[in-house]
Amino acid sequence: MPIDIAFLAIAEAQQLYHWLPAALELARRPDIRVSILSPSDQILALVDSYDPDGRLTRIRLRRPPSGPDSLFRQPSRLATLLLNYPTIARFPTLVTTEISSAWLRRVPGFRSRLILIKHGAGDREGGYKKRHRDFDLTLVAGEKDRRRMIDRGLCTEETVAVGGYPKFELKAERQRFFPDDRPVLLYNPHFDPQLSSWINHGPAMLAALESLEDWNVIIAPHTKLARKAPPIASSAPHIRVDMGSRHSIDMSYTMSADAYLGDVSSQVYEFLIEPRPCIFLNLDRRDGSGDAFAHWKLGQVIERADALPDALSRANDLQPTYVAAQKAAMQQSIDLSPVPASQRQADLILNFAKSPA
Repeated sequence: MPIDIAFLAIAEAQQLYHWLPAALELARRPDIRVSILSPSDQILALVDSYDPDGRLTRIRLRRPPSGPDSLFRQPSRLATLLLNYPTIARFPTLVTTEISSAWLRRVPGFRSRLILIKHGAGDREGGYKKRHRDFDLTLVAGEKDRRRMIDRGLCTEETVAVGGYPKFELKAERQRFFPDDRPVLLYNPHFDPQLSSWINHGPAMLAALESLEDWNVIIAPHTKLARKAPPIASSAPHIRVDMGSRHSIDMSYTMSADAYLGDVSSQVYEFLIEPRPCIFLNLDRRDGSGDAFAHWKLGQVIERADALPDALSRANDLQPTYVAAQKAAMQQSIDLSPVPASQRQADLILNFAKSPA
């Protein structure tokens, strides 16, 4: 009998890249049947684009009432879980990247084992919730997050493991998004109103970016920002705005930019797969001492939007002073083992699925 493992794809498309490599790796192994469960035809189509041989079994879940199908707006996760409970609960092992699935534990008779693949690198406190305790196994990107999960009492030494960052295996190639050869700045504002430079200072930021004469600019915020603020728009020819597309989630921009500008997003680690200049925005004059601001040691920090041109002019000269810190941050946050993360995650998932309950 094949081993049945199901991946719950009920979150937005940006989370897909954290579980799909492991799913594809497991599906290539003998006597393992891997199913992908999603209420979204668009999510399943994105999965298809990475699975030309059709090794994955796709199961379209019933869709609760919601807006149009979209990569970045999925229906209520809890409603999806409850509406499709009989289909979901028949799988002995369920893998997910979101913690809403922990509510399945509240259903009498639920017996499936839950595996969580955390997305992100474990900097913001928002990445640690009580529901993390309801998972039988948690896979994290690096030692920093493993230790924090244990220290917060959300996992034990036996229930959390480092699996690396498989998204790097699906990363897009460097691309040209502009007709000229000017260097490219990626601006990646956060969605949290308490942390976002765009939500709090949008007009000043846009004016600073539009004033740049020697740079092309990609504005690609976290896809959740569209729910918190009106769409960003600019007619400047050197600015490309992307409020949510495949390019914004498959590392197209982090691989194609020459400098990074942001707030506190862990997407900076996707940019730092190759050390390059980073600039961080502290326009609200925060003290920057918490874990959420750990990135700010990896580049210049500016406190005014109009300071951006001068910071960019210094960026290349200052970059050698940040390389060691950038490499150290990557090492702590993402375990870059010679063994691909997809294989490591697949081994951890399979060994757990085979172990006694």
